[in-house]
Amino acid sequence: MKTIQFREAICEAMSEEMRRDESVYLMGEEVAEYNGAYKASKGMLDEFGEKRVIDTPIAELGFAGIAVGSTMTGNRPIVEYMTFNFSLVGIDQIINNAAKIRQMSGGQFKCPIVFRGPTASAGQLGATHSQAFENWFANTPGLKVVVPSNPYDAKGLLKAAIRDDDPVIFMESEQMYGDKGEVPEGEYILPIGVAEIKRKGEDVTIVSFGKIIKEAYKAADELEKEGISCEIIDLRTVRPMDRKAIIESVKKTNRLVVLEEAWPFGNVATEITYLVQSEAFDYLDAPIVKINTADTPAPYSPVLLKEWLPDYEDVIKAVKKVLYK
Repeated sequence: MKTIQFREAICEAMSEEMRRDESVYLMGEEVAEYNGAYKASKGMLDEFGEKRVIDTPIAELGFAGIAVGSTMTGNRPIVEYMTFNFSLVGIDQIINNAAKIRQMSGGQFKCPIVFRGPTASAGQLGATHSQAFENWFANTPGLKVVVPSNPYDAKGLLKAAIRDDDPVIFMESEQMYGDKGEVPEGEYILPIGVAEIKRKGEDVTIVSFGKIIKEAYKAADELEKEGISCEIIDLRTVRPMDRKAIIESVKKTNRLVVLEEAWPFGNVATEITYLVQSEAFDYLDAPIVKINTADTPAPYSPVLLKEWLPDYEDVIKAVKKVLYK
């Protein structure tokens, strides 16, 4: 095992797949000459050249369309968005083309493409740069949505995403690119659609994904001092969702808290809540609690932003609520 940063795990995954398959290429704003806005493609231009690591204009709709079209000629593009907030400019290509090519062509065309970049808030970046769209994309049949929380998962899942014959939305975080973690020296791939129990527990199940799961870890450490045992599930993949892992955990703990950095209406946590009440209702000893951001655009003020964003204290309150403590 070696210890590397999240950004290095992303770079390794892309580079290894590009060495393996000449049809894989990377395109996006500043991915080449600048080594990536977050240095996640450092050194790739030097190794693969400008035909496979392509700097684009600030025109998400345009380069998303070029990438989607190129899948029909045998290519496997990786499209980097500087932030998924900017993907909204190109969302027509993602929703109306990438997600539907296979069905609308009667299976004649597949669309092996990865749209990747950071999601959700990253400090004081204001309302239009601090949004989480996992549930938007997960609502679309034809798309897979992956949201890793550490370097190991990021590398293994990104390699799987690049090899997938369907479009994959791969969502990272600006606040995780510097995170360090252990990654195997040799090649490995993690299956899309499989969650992982990051921490075993007996009293309550906490389901989360992405960078916000760190708050669940902090809460679990504090609650353990009070004798409360938390089981933490990292979804890793929002769609397809590992429903079995969630249900089996809830059947054991009989209580569920869902932590998600997203607005509260119609989000991933809502889907999980429906899943559990429909398939494991008789196992619940308390109503499910979901923790989300406030139902407003993200504020710029650091004081307001702290109140807007869920933290470990919110998780502790939620766990004690389902435990009636």
